[in-house]
Amino acid sequence: MTNQSQKTILCITSYEKGQEFMRECKRRGSYVILLTVTTLEDANWPRESIDELFYMPDLSKVDEVIRGVSFLARSRIIDRIVALDDYDVLTGAALREHLRIPGMGDTTMRYFRDKLAMRVKAQEHGFPVPEFVHVLNYGRLHEYMARVPPPWMLKPRLEASTIGIAKINTPEELWSRLDVLGDQQSFYLLERYISGDVYHVDSLVFDRQVVFAEAHRYGRPPLEVFHEGGISTTRTLPRGSEDELTLKALSRQVIGAFGQLHGVAHMEFIKGREEGHFYFLETAARVGGANIVELIDASTGINLWREWATIELASDEQSYPTTYLTSTPNASPATSPLPCHPLNPVHPASHHKCPSILAGKYPPLLE
Repeated sequence: MTNQSQKTILCITSYEKGQEFMRECKRRGSYVILLTVTTLEDANWPRESIDELFYMPDLSKVDEVIRGVSFLARSRIIDRIVALDDYDVLTGAALREHLRIPGMGDTTMRYFRDKLAMRVKAQEHGFPVPEFVHVLNYGRLHEYMARVPPPWMLKPRLEASTIGIAKINTPEELWSRLDVLGDQQSFYLLERYISGDVYHVDSLVFDRQVVFAEAHRYGRPPLEVFHEGGISTTRTLPRGSEDELTLKALSRQVIGAFGQLHGVAHMEFIKGREEGHFYFLETAARVGGANIVELIDASTGINLWREWATIELASDEQSYPTTYLTSTPNASPATSPLPCHPLNPVHPASHHKCPSILAGKYPPLLE
């Protein structure tokens, strides 16, 4: 049971992550409930920071999760629901809708999870996106392939990162793939392939305002690493550079257009090698994976998990208590397009040459 002076936060995740988020919630006096999957019963959870721990076989079965959490809510007042992994954000949104708990609901969360929804929204607001078409109407598919030259990328709408993406070189190859997909094909989109470097911007958002952002460039495009194997790396962009300022501005505008109220965002762009323009690829209402959190913590002193927890607990207050910051000598917002905020310092030259960080190894995948 909880007392009325505490905020109760329900964390849901199908993967082992978010330990520092839960620790920070507990440090701030919250009552922490974790809902995860039964296969992670013996995972390395911060049990000293968790008041109640529950398991279910599959968190993607939304109706079952709603029933289970609704049962818990008979004796607990849940103030916040936070999905710690990309695969659980739609479940979290459905729970908020059902229980009428503050936070992003189904429609807004689609813009941060559904690759088709986010592209349509970005296009509506005039952001540059590679030409795409929903794999739905065959007449439109024929028209698209006649107008947009191959290769194309066949992308699942609800998978995370580069999982399930395939490069298509001919119309015949596409139709063959669609025959295999059958009734699942409407859960895909087709997009023009763009060759270039891939960048990511990781942000903290409070009261619709971006209060912190860091821009990076992957050593190799994630799709290339995922399918061909190798080491995934990323590097902080030189502070005040044209690319950094452009990406931060684009990211901030996308977050505003998509309607994120508060939390954390991981957004990816590609810079076309031929034309030199940035295109929006995707975004997510979560921290970046592959040790991006550790990279940002090392280069700025700001831990995204901890600050995300602070934002969630302060989201109905008048101000955001910024803590866990490493003070930076000569910090100034002069070279940043973001609002002047203590979470958005411009770091000294010693940080400009931040080395690439080992971010994970992936085995080569066969098509």
